[in-house]
Amino acid sequence: MTYPEQFPLRITPVGGVDIAYRMAGRGPPLLLLHGFPQTNYMWHKIAPRLARRFTVVAADLRGYGDSGKPPTDERHAPYSKRAMAADMTGLMRQLGHPRLGVAGHDRGGRVAHRMARDDAEAVRRVAVIDIAPTASMYRQTDKRFATAYYHWFFLIQPAPLPERMIGADPAFYLRIKSGAWSRAPEAFTDDAFADYLRCFRKPETIHAMCEDYRAAAAIDLEHDAADAGAKLAMPLLALWGASGFVGGAYDVIKEWQAVAEDVRGHALPGGHYCAEEAPDETLNALLKFFGGE
Repeated sequence: MTYPEQFPLRITPVGGVDIAYRMAGRGPPLLLLHGFPQTNYMWHKIAPRLARRFTVVAADLRGYGDSGKPPTDERHAPYSKRAMAADMTGLMRQLGHPRLGVAGHDRGGRVAHRMARDDAEAVRRVAVIDIAPTASMYRQTDKRFATAYYHWFFLIQPAPLPERMIGADPAFYLRIKSGAWSRAPEAFTDDAFADYLRCFRKPETIHAMCEDYRAAAAIDLEHDAADAGAKLAMPLLALWGASGFVGGAYDVIKEWQAVAEDVRGHALPGGHYCAEEAPDETLNALLKFFGGE
């Protein structure tokens, strides 16, 4: 299964960083953001159907896919969720969509959360998929979390340790990581996995992904701490895999109620990769939420 011709890959500079995206459809703008270790291709099962009701933009985060990999700094600020969020609101404005809905899976959900924090006027509604807030997950670290999410602690090690280790066999690491989080490995189509691997095996992508996680353990937590006590006002939808780690380890709705006023959501069949493991259920939830119900 591939993206239809209506979703050609495009690349445009946004604030000095090239951002890759696919766009199709008519109606209210809906931005779709992927997670680790994937690309915008993760939406290929549902983006065409969403495009029947929305102007869909599926983008690659900076550092991932075909988007730019800018140089980093000692604070990892170029890979902060604040920088990634600014990319996405900037992209949507350039495309003529100053106000939008955004749905983010995994890392994309953390970028969506920061978009809602930093530019509340731009974000009409926000959906986060199979995550709890970053600061809360770090705060509640225990053996179970550290075992399931070991990569949060591995990828933040100083360069070039994780880069060299992953780079020795990126295809192996991608298969192991994807398989460990999924409850339906067959959910990854050959075309999708090929796209993930095409990008993941590049040394500059591996380094940028590590920088994303280094930022999450440092500057992102500083930004989250500065927001403590202030709740998002726009509606927030939380979805998670019924058989995944997040739903089993956290009261997901309660976690998001700590940072947002209007929270709703539910579990979906499968594990972490909801849009690929349970595309129909994910589609229906997003249609209902972004349609305004």
